[in-house]
This record gives sequence, structure tokens and C-alpha cells, in this order.
Amino acid sequence: MKTGITTTKHLASMSFRIDPSLHLSEGMKVRSILHRLPMELTCISKCTSQVFLGNIFSRCFVKSKEFGTTYLAASDTVLANIETGRFLSKNQAEQLSYLKLKEGWILVTCSGTLGNVTYTNKTFCDKIATHDLIRIIPCDEKLKKGCLYAFLSSKYGYYQITQSQFGGVVKHINENQAGNILIPIFSDELQSATDRLIQDSAELREQATEELKQAESLLMKGLNLRELTVDDYEYYGPHSADREIACFTRSIKDIGTTTINAFNHSERVRKIKSYIHCQTKPLKEVLLDNNTFSTGSFSRVEVNPGNGIMLINQSDIFDSIIKGKYIRKRGLKSENLVEYGEVLIAGVGTLGENETFCRVIFANEDLQGQLVSGEFIRMKTVEEMPSGYLFTWLNTNYGFRLLRNLQAGTKLCRPIPKLVLELPIPVMNRDVMLQIDSIVRQAHSKRHIANQKELQAISMIEEEIEKWI
Repeated sequence: MKTGITTTKHLASMSFRIDPSLHLSEGMKVRSILHRLPMELTCISKCTSQVFLGNIFSRCFVKSKEFGTTYLAASDTVLANIETGRFLSKNQAEQLSYLKLKEGWILVTCSGTLGNVTYTNKTFCDKIATHDLIRIIPCDEKLKKGCLYAFLSSKYGYYQITQSQFGGVVKHINENQAGNILIPIFSDELQSATDRLIQDSAELREQATEELKQAESLLMKGLNLRELTVDDYEYYGPHSADREIACFTRSIKDIGTTTINAFNHSERVRKIKSYIHCQTKPLKEVLLDNNTFSTGSFSRVEVNPGNGIMLINQSDIFDSIIKGKYIRKRGLKSENLVEYGEVLIAGVGTLGENETFCRVIFANEDLQGQLVSGEFIRMKTVEEMPSGYLFTWLNTNYGFRLLRNLQAGTKLCRPIPKLVLELPIPVMNRDVMLQIDSIVRQAHSKRHIANQKELQAISMIEEEIEKWI
């Protein structure tokens, strides 16, 4: 039980809210600490150009980028890859132009999961984001934007963001509460150092995104493949009423003994395979031991963050900076830890177009030596098949759709292991495959360096405050 004493003056400063969880929160302790610092204090609304939320609107989604503008939910803003595959109609996007994101903004999740902070780089530009997201537009007059972002991402920002939450089952904060967050005016030296780190981090993420697009473009051009449209595959998103019905016939010899699920024998996916005219190998022939593997089951005893080892689930692994939960190391086998260059597939989920099920991950320095859950399909490639190339193929719409075609299940789906091993992998000129592999590794290393720079900036802010406590 927590207890404390407050005053009417303090209640007045909190708009006379008498919710005990507010006055006994970590945020109140943080504000008390900040008031004791030998620095000038200001609030977010006084050191930025604008802090605002959007108005509620009903979404009119369209099936492709040709007819719309990329739409981001609040949970999408923290992802390493923000190409969600969801598009608002161009007409609606124009009407909601004030919700289009710009470079150098700070976004704060304000409903459900509170306090996730994102610094927007060029890849966010002109994408439409949900109204349910606090947008902070820095002005660099009192505080440099990178320093402001690092503070909001630190525990001293996070606890203040979450202290004024309201609501029943789903918690919320609003722009006024965000605008009242206290922040010290740090020295010019610290501001410049942290701002430079955040700007470098943002630039590295941009470069990594462009390089991964370059790798995919090289692969598609080398294989002479066209871009797929939603009419080419089974699509679980908005589509027109005149979409052709998926109806086809198969002979008994075409079906085999593995599965009679019609989805696994899709005519659309059969056509996708027919577009691949080069030599292919079944996936099992390019993997060590001719098989995939998983982490398996293990005991999970949670410990405090920073202790034990971090366990990474599917809900965490696609974020820019991965934040899993920590469990006790005892009983864990070292061979279960991820090695650099592994290829991982999200092995359980639903078929929604924005779900992570069957999405692919390349294990870079951030994942090296980490523990992932047993739901991932893990792969190590033979020398003849560079893992960066395999990742790029599986990351294309071709690889992704072929993978999803192999699923079985009702509410939660999983790929059928035997069919996964027969997945066709195109084989290109080795020099091109190595070039693609090199680009992928370089891009993922840049993402790792970007994360390290961002974490360093946050650490500098926390250390500066704590040295005065």
C-alpha cells in the first residue's frame, strides 16, 4: 500500500484531481526531483511551436498506394519498417492534411500503451497518422529538438507522460497534460551533444531503409519479376465488390497427403510461382541440416529489468528499439541464443494485412546473443546461400505471400513445417547474391548503430539529472 500527504495548493496545480494514483505516481516523484535541480525549468508547451492531437475521423481505406496515402496507427510509429500496407484514400488524406507527418516532429502514444516516443525522419514525411497521437513540433529556441526527444524518451519523461493518465480499461492522456511536462534547460554543451546523436540516429535509419529498398530492387530486377498487386494473392484488406472469387479445382494427385486445406492449394499463389522463371531450390536445401529450428520451451521466471536475460517476443522484435521482458538465465542453453545472420520468421498469428505473422527478421547486432520465444521459425543458411539474400527474398511480397499460403489453423495460424521446407528459393548469379547480402548486412548494422546513438543520448540526459540528486 502507498500512502502520502498532499495540500490544497498541490491539488489546485493538478486541476483538483484527487485520484490517488496520480499523486502517488512515479511522475510526481520525478517532478519533485526536477524542482531540486540547479537548472531553469520550463514545460513542453513553452519550448515548442505546437503540441496537438487530431480530431476523430472515420477511415476510408483503399487497396493500394496508387489510390491512397500510407496510414500509420499509433503502434506503427515505433516499428523499424513503417510501410504498413494500409492506405487512406487520397481525397480523405487531403482533407486531413494537418495530420500528415513532417520530419523532425516528436510523436507520443497517448491511448492504450502510453509513453512510446518517436522522432520522425524523412521516411515519415507526408504519411497520415492516427488522430490518437500527440504531435510535438519542436522550435529549437530553448531546447534543441534532439535533446527534447532524448528527455521524453528517458524515465524522467516517461513517468511524467504516464502520471496524468485517465480512463477505465483504456488509459489516455491529452495534449494539455503533455504540454505541462516539466523539462530542465540543459547546458548548451549537453544539448548539442544529445541533439547530434539523435540527428545521426535518424539519418542512419533513413539510410538503412533506402539500402534495404535497394537490395530488394536488385533482387526483383535480377529475377525479372514485376510488383504484385492485391489481385495476385489472397488478400485480407479492403477490396472492391467485383473482386474475382477464389474458386478452382484440383485433382487428387495435386493435393498429396500433407494437407487438403484449399488455402494451401490457392490458384492465385500457383500463378505467383509461375512468374519465377529462374532456377529455384527448396528452402531445405539452402539450410544447415536441411531444416529450420526453434528455441523450444523453457522455464520463464521474470526478474527485474537489467537482470537475467531479455526474452523477445513477436510483439517486440519488429520495433526500432527492442524492449522485451527479462527472465532468469538458469536452465537456458547457450545454443538457444540468436547468432548474427540468422533469419527468423514470425511463426504464429492471424492473416490480417497489418499483422506480423510470417514477416521476416534478419538477426543483426541488436539480436545477437539474445533469447527469442519458441514461436519463431529460425534458419541458418549454408555457405552457398547468403543469409542476407534469403532474408531479402522472404521479405519481398513474393516470399511473404508464398509463406502465408502454407498456413493452417483457425484463429491463430501457423505455417505447416513440411511445406515451409519446400518453399521455392530463386538462385541468382552468385556475385549479385553476395552484393544483396552485403547491402542487407550494412543496412542492419546502421540500424544497430542508430539504436546505440539514441540510447547513448537518453543515458546522457539521465546521468546529467542523477548527478545532482
